[in-house]
Amino acid sequence: MDKFQEMQAFVAVVDNGSFVKAAEVLNTSKAAISRHVGELEQRLGIRLLHRTTRKLSMTDEGQLFYARCTDLLHGLLEAESELSLRRGEPSGHLRVSAPVTFGISHLAPLWGQFLEKYPKISMEVSLSDRTVDLVEDGFDLAIRISRAPHPTFIARKLAKTNMVLCASPTYLKQRGMPTKPQDLTAHSVISYTYWSSKDEWEFTHKNGHTEVVRTKPRLHANSGDTCVAAALKHQGIILQPDFLLKEELRKGTLKALLEDYQTVELGIYAVYSSRRHLPLKLRFLIDFLADHFDNPTTQ
Repeated sequence: MDKFQEMQAFVAVVDNGSFVKAAEVLNTSKAAISRHVGELEQRLGIRLLHRTTRKLSMTDEGQLFYARCTDLLHGLLEAESELSLRRGEPSGHLRVSAPVTFGISHLAPLWGQFLEKYPKISMEVSLSDRTVDLVEDGFDLAIRISRAPHPTFIARKLAKTNMVLCASPTYLKQRGMPTKPQDLTAHSVISYTYWSSKDEWEFTHKNGHTEVVRTKPRLHANSGDTCVAAALKHQGIILQPDFLLKEELRKGTLKALLEDYQTVELGIYAVYSSRRHLPLKLRFLIDFLADHFDNPTTQ
Protein backbone atom coordinates (compact mmCIF):
# COMPACT_ATOMS: atom_id res chain seq x y z
CA MET A 1 0.00 0.00 0.00
CA ASP A 2 1.15 3.56 -0.68
CA LYS A 3 0.47 5.73 2.35
CA PHE A 4 1.63 8.83 0.48
CA GLN A 5 -0.93 8.29 -2.29
CA GLU A 6 -3.67 7.70 0.27
CA MET A 7 -2.89 10.93 2.10
CA GLN A 8 -2.51 12.84 -1.15
CA ALA A 9 -5.89 11.60 -2.37
CA PHE A 10 -7.61 12.43 0.92
CA VAL A 11 -6.18 15.98 1.02
CA ALA A 12 -7.09 16.55 -2.64
CA VAL A 13 -10.70 15.50 -1.98
CA VAL A 14 -10.98 17.91 0.96
CA ASP A 15 -9.27 20.78 -0.86
CA ASN A 16 -11.38 20.41 -3.99
CA GLY A 17 -14.67 19.41 -2.44
CA SER A 18 -15.27 16.26 -4.49
CA PHE A 19 -13.74 13.01 -5.68
CA VAL A 20 -14.16 14.03 -9.31
CA LYS A 21 -12.28 17.31 -8.94
CA ALA A 22 -9.58 15.62 -6.86
CA ALA A 23 -9.08 13.11 -9.67
CA GLU A 24 -8.72 15.94 -12.18
CA VAL A 25 -6.13 17.70 -10.04
CA LEU A 26 -4.10 14.53 -9.49
CA ASN A 27 -4.54 13.41 -13.11
CA THR A 28 -6.07 10.07 -12.21
CA SER A 29 -9.52 8.44 -12.14
CA LYS A 30 -12.34 8.97 -9.67
CA ALA A 31 -12.26 5.24 -8.96
CA ALA A 32 -8.58 5.44 -7.97
CA ILE A 33 -9.25 8.37 -5.62
CA SER A 34 -12.20 6.53 -4.03
CA ARG A 35 -10.06 3.42 -3.60
CA HIS A 36 -7.19 5.31 -1.95
CA VAL A 37 -9.49 7.11 0.50
CA GLY A 38 -11.43 3.92 1.25
CA GLU A 39 -8.24 1.95 1.91
CA LEU A 40 -6.98 4.77 4.14
CA GLU A 41 -10.16 4.71 6.24
CA GLN A 42 -10.08 0.93 6.41
CA ARG A 43 -6.44 0.86 7.48
CA LEU A 44 -7.02 3.51 10.15
CA GLY A 45 -10.33 2.00 11.24
CA ILE A 46 -11.88 5.51 11.25
CA ARG A 47 -14.31 7.33 8.99
CA LEU A 48 -12.65 10.52 7.77
CA LEU A 49 -15.39 11.88 5.48
CA HIS A 50 -19.15 12.22 5.64
CA ARG A 51 -20.43 11.46 2.13
CA THR A 52 -23.84 12.51 0.81
CA THR A 53 -25.11 12.92 -2.75
CA ARG A 54 -24.76 16.71 -2.46
CA LYS A 55 -21.76 17.39 -0.29
CA LEU A 56 -18.66 16.10 1.45
CA SER A 57 -17.59 17.08 4.93
CA MET A 58 -14.92 15.92 7.34
CA THR A 59 -15.56 14.07 10.58
CA ASP A 60 -13.82 15.39 13.70
CA GLU A 61 -11.16 12.70 13.23
CA GLY A 62 -10.91 13.68 9.56
CA GLN A 63 -10.19 17.30 10.46
CA LEU A 64 -7.39 16.25 12.77
CA PHE A 65 -5.91 13.84 10.23
CA TYR A 66 -6.23 16.42 7.43
CA ALA A 67 -4.13 18.91 9.41
CA ARG A 68 -1.44 16.26 9.98
CA CYS A 69 -1.49 15.17 6.34
CA THR A 70 -1.11 18.71 5.00
CA ASP A 71 1.86 19.27 7.32
CA LEU A 72 3.50 16.07 6.09
CA LEU A 73 2.84 16.75 2.40
CA HIS A 74 4.03 20.35 2.68
CA GLY A 75 7.12 19.11 4.47
CA LEU A 76 7.86 16.76 1.60
CA LEU A 77 7.45 19.58 -0.93
CA GLU A 78 9.74 21.77 1.14
CA ALA A 79 12.36 19.04 1.30
CA GLU A 80 12.19 18.64 -2.48
CA SER A 81 12.51 22.41 -2.89
CA GLU A 82 15.61 22.44 -0.71
CA LEU A 83 17.19 19.72 -2.84
CA SER A 84 16.21 21.59 -5.99
CA LEU A 85 17.72 24.76 -4.53
CA ARG A 86 21.03 22.97 -4.14
CA ARG A 87 20.86 22.02 -7.81
CA GLY A 88 19.55 25.45 -8.76
CA GLU A 89 16.80 23.93 -10.90
CA PRO A 90 13.38 25.37 -9.99
CA SER A 91 10.55 23.84 -11.96
CA GLY A 92 6.78 23.77 -12.21
CA HIS A 93 3.89 26.06 -13.17
CA LEU A 94 3.19 29.53 -11.73
CA ARG A 95 -0.03 31.55 -11.88
CA VAL A 96 0.45 35.31 -11.47
CA SER A 97 -2.10 38.12 -11.24
CA ALA A 98 -1.16 41.74 -12.01
CA PRO A 99 -2.87 45.09 -12.68
CA VAL A 100 -3.55 45.71 -16.38
CA THR A 101 -1.50 48.82 -17.16
CA PHE A 102 1.42 48.06 -14.85
CA GLY A 103 1.36 44.47 -16.07
CA ILE A 104 1.68 45.55 -19.68
CA SER A 105 4.12 48.43 -19.31
CA HIS A 106 6.44 47.14 -16.57
CA LEU A 107 5.98 43.39 -16.15
CA ALA A 108 5.34 42.03 -19.65
CA PRO A 109 8.97 42.58 -20.75
CA LEU A 110 10.21 40.62 -17.72
CA TRP A 111 8.40 37.31 -18.17
CA GLY A 112 10.47 36.24 -21.16
CA GLN A 113 13.67 37.00 -19.24
CA PHE A 114 12.49 34.95 -16.29
CA LEU A 115 11.46 31.95 -18.41
CA GLU A 116 14.73 32.07 -20.32
CA LYS A 117 16.64 32.06 -17.05
CA TYR A 118 14.58 29.18 -15.62
CA PRO A 119 13.57 26.93 -18.54
CA LYS A 120 11.84 24.32 -16.35
CA ILE A 121 9.24 26.84 -15.15
CA SER A 122 6.02 27.65 -17.05
CA MET A 123 3.71 30.57 -16.30
CA GLU A 124 0.16 31.84 -16.65
CA VAL A 125 -0.20 35.62 -16.27
CA SER A 126 -3.66 37.12 -15.72
CA LEU A 127 -4.14 40.89 -15.97
CA SER A 128 -6.99 42.48 -14.02
CA ASP A 129 -7.41 45.56 -11.85
CA ARG A 130 -9.76 43.55 -9.65
CA THR A 131 -8.25 42.34 -6.38
CA VAL A 132 -8.18 38.58 -6.79
CA ASP A 133 -8.42 36.08 -3.96
CA LEU A 134 -5.07 34.29 -4.08
CA VAL A 135 -6.39 31.11 -2.49
CA GLU A 136 -9.87 30.94 -4.02
CA ASP A 137 -8.69 31.93 -7.51
CA GLY A 138 -5.62 29.69 -7.37
CA PHE A 139 -2.85 32.27 -7.86
CA ASP A 140 0.67 31.76 -6.57
CA LEU A 141 1.50 35.47 -6.64
CA ALA A 142 -0.25 38.81 -7.12
CA ILE A 143 1.30 42.17 -7.90
CA ARG A 144 -0.65 44.81 -6.00
CA ILE A 145 -0.40 48.58 -5.88
CA SER A 146 -1.72 49.91 -2.58
CA ARG A 147 -0.90 51.85 0.56
CA ALA A 148 -0.33 48.63 2.44
CA PRO A 149 -0.93 44.96 1.62
CA HIS A 150 -3.67 43.01 3.36
CA PRO A 151 -2.34 41.74 6.72
CA THR A 152 -3.45 38.15 6.05
CA PHE A 153 -0.90 37.81 3.23
CA ILE A 154 2.87 38.04 2.97
CA ALA A 155 4.19 40.90 0.85
CA ARG A 156 7.55 42.00 -0.48
CA LYS A 157 7.81 45.62 -1.55
CA LEU A 158 9.22 45.96 -5.06
CA ALA A 159 8.91 49.69 -5.70
CA LYS A 160 6.79 52.76 -5.01
CA THR A 161 4.67 55.16 -7.04
CA ASN A 162 3.10 58.54 -6.30
CA MET A 163 -0.40 59.57 -7.24
CA VAL A 164 -0.49 62.66 -9.49
CA LEU A 165 -3.38 65.09 -9.84
CA CYS A 166 -3.60 66.39 -13.41
CA ALA A 167 -5.79 67.56 -16.29
CA SER A 168 -5.39 68.67 -19.89
CA PRO A 169 -4.42 72.31 -20.64
CA THR A 170 -7.62 72.68 -22.68
CA TYR A 171 -9.80 71.61 -19.74
CA LEU A 172 -7.94 73.99 -17.41
CA LYS A 173 -8.37 76.85 -19.87
CA GLN A 174 -12.11 76.19 -19.98
CA ARG A 175 -12.73 75.53 -16.27
CA GLY A 176 -9.88 77.30 -14.50
CA MET A 177 -6.90 76.10 -12.44
CA PRO A 178 -7.60 74.73 -8.95
CA THR A 179 -5.33 76.37 -6.36
CA LYS A 180 -6.36 74.37 -3.30
CA PRO A 181 -7.86 70.90 -2.76
CA GLN A 182 -11.36 72.18 -1.94
CA ASP A 183 -11.54 73.74 -5.41
CA LEU A 184 -11.95 70.21 -6.78
CA THR A 185 -15.57 70.14 -5.57
CA ALA A 186 -16.41 72.61 -8.36
CA HIS A 187 -14.60 70.64 -11.08
CA SER A 188 -15.41 67.66 -13.27
CA VAL A 189 -13.58 64.67 -11.81
CA ILE A 190 -12.78 61.30 -13.38
CA SER A 191 -12.47 58.66 -10.67
CA TYR A 192 -10.90 55.21 -10.54
CA THR A 193 -13.46 52.67 -9.34
CA TYR A 194 -11.01 50.52 -7.35
CA TRP A 195 -9.39 53.44 -5.50
CA SER A 196 -9.40 52.32 -1.86
CA SER A 197 -10.64 55.65 -0.50
CA LYS A 198 -13.37 55.78 -3.17
CA ASP A 199 -14.14 59.41 -4.04
CA GLU A 200 -12.30 60.94 -1.09
CA TRP A 201 -8.91 62.31 -2.18
CA GLU A 202 -6.23 63.19 0.35
CA PHE A 203 -3.65 65.97 0.01
CA THR A 204 -0.87 67.06 2.38
CA HIS A 205 0.50 70.61 2.05
CA LYS A 206 4.24 71.17 2.32
CA ASN A 207 3.54 72.80 5.71
CA GLY A 208 2.23 69.43 6.93
CA HIS A 209 -1.49 70.22 6.89
CA THR A 210 -3.62 67.40 5.44
CA GLU A 211 -6.96 67.88 3.67
CA VAL A 212 -9.44 65.26 2.49
CA VAL A 213 -11.78 66.30 -0.31
CA ARG A 214 -15.03 64.53 -1.16
CA THR A 215 -15.12 64.72 -4.95
CA LYS A 216 -18.19 64.33 -7.16
CA PRO A 217 -17.01 62.31 -10.17
CA ARG A 218 -18.57 62.80 -13.56
CA LEU A 219 -17.14 59.46 -14.64
CA HIS A 220 -16.13 56.30 -12.78
CA ALA A 221 -13.92 53.75 -14.57
CA ASN A 222 -12.33 50.50 -13.41
CA SER A 223 -9.33 51.14 -15.69
CA GLY A 224 -6.63 53.73 -15.17
CA ASP A 225 -6.09 53.88 -18.93
CA THR A 226 -9.73 54.85 -19.39
CA CYS A 227 -9.36 57.64 -16.83
CA VAL A 228 -6.29 58.98 -18.64
CA ALA A 229 -8.02 58.76 -22.03
CA ALA A 230 -10.97 60.78 -20.72
CA ALA A 231 -8.62 63.41 -19.29
CA LEU A 232 -6.85 63.68 -22.65
CA LYS A 233 -10.27 64.42 -24.18
CA HIS A 234 -10.60 67.36 -21.73
CA GLN A 235 -13.35 65.73 -19.65
CA GLY A 236 -11.95 66.44 -16.21
CA ILE A 237 -9.30 66.05 -13.51
CA ILE A 238 -7.75 62.68 -12.65
CA LEU A 239 -5.66 61.25 -9.82
CA GLN A 240 -3.51 58.43 -11.18
CA PRO A 241 -0.11 56.81 -10.48
CA ASP A 242 2.95 58.50 -11.97
CA PHE A 243 4.00 55.45 -14.01
CA LEU A 244 0.75 55.80 -15.96
CA LEU A 245 1.20 59.53 -16.59
CA LYS A 246 4.93 59.92 -17.16
CA GLU A 247 4.80 60.30 -20.96
CA GLU A 248 1.75 62.57 -21.03
CA LEU A 249 3.27 64.87 -18.39
CA ARG A 250 6.53 64.97 -20.35
CA LYS A 251 4.73 65.91 -23.57
CA GLY A 252 2.54 68.47 -21.81
CA THR A 253 -0.74 66.88 -22.90
CA LEU A 254 -1.54 66.63 -19.19
CA LYS A 255 -0.50 69.17 -16.56
CA ALA A 256 0.21 68.38 -12.90
CA LEU A 257 -1.92 70.34 -10.40
CA LEU A 258 -1.60 71.48 -6.77
CA GLU A 259 2.14 70.95 -6.75
CA ASP A 260 2.44 72.50 -3.28
CA TYR A 261 0.56 69.45 -2.03
CA GLN A 262 1.77 65.87 -1.75
CA THR A 263 -0.63 63.14 -2.77
CA VAL A 264 -0.68 59.54 -1.62
CA GLU A 265 2.39 57.33 -2.08
CA LEU A 266 1.60 53.73 -2.94
CA GLY A 267 3.73 50.63 -2.67
CA ILE A 268 4.09 48.07 -5.44
CA TYR A 269 4.08 44.66 -3.76
CA ALA A 270 4.58 41.02 -4.63
CA VAL A 271 1.91 39.33 -2.50
CA TYR A 272 1.63 35.62 -1.70
CA SER A 273 -0.34 33.53 0.73
CA SER A 274 2.27 32.08 3.08
CA ARG A 275 5.95 32.28 3.89
CA ARG A 276 5.84 28.70 5.14
CA HIS A 277 6.63 26.02 2.57
CA LEU A 278 7.34 28.62 -0.11
CA PRO A 279 7.86 26.66 -3.35
CA LEU A 280 11.25 27.12 -4.94
CA LYS A 281 9.73 28.30 -8.24
CA LEU A 282 7.88 31.09 -6.41
CA ARG A 283 10.90 32.03 -4.33
CA PHE A 284 12.95 32.46 -7.49
CA LEU A 285 10.23 34.58 -9.13
CA ILE A 286 9.95 36.92 -6.14
CA ASP A 287 13.73 37.31 -5.97
CA PHE A 288 13.85 37.95 -9.72
CA LEU A 289 11.25 40.72 -9.48
CA ALA A 290 12.90 42.25 -6.41
CA ASP A 291 16.26 42.34 -8.19
CA HIS A 292 14.68 44.06 -11.21
CA PHE A 293 12.92 46.70 -9.10
CA ASP A 294 15.93 47.25 -6.88
CA ASN A 295 15.57 51.00 -7.40
CA PRO A 296 12.80 52.06 -4.95
CA THR A 297 11.15 54.33 -7.55
CA THR A 298 9.46 52.81 -10.59
CA GLN A 299 11.31 53.79 -13.74
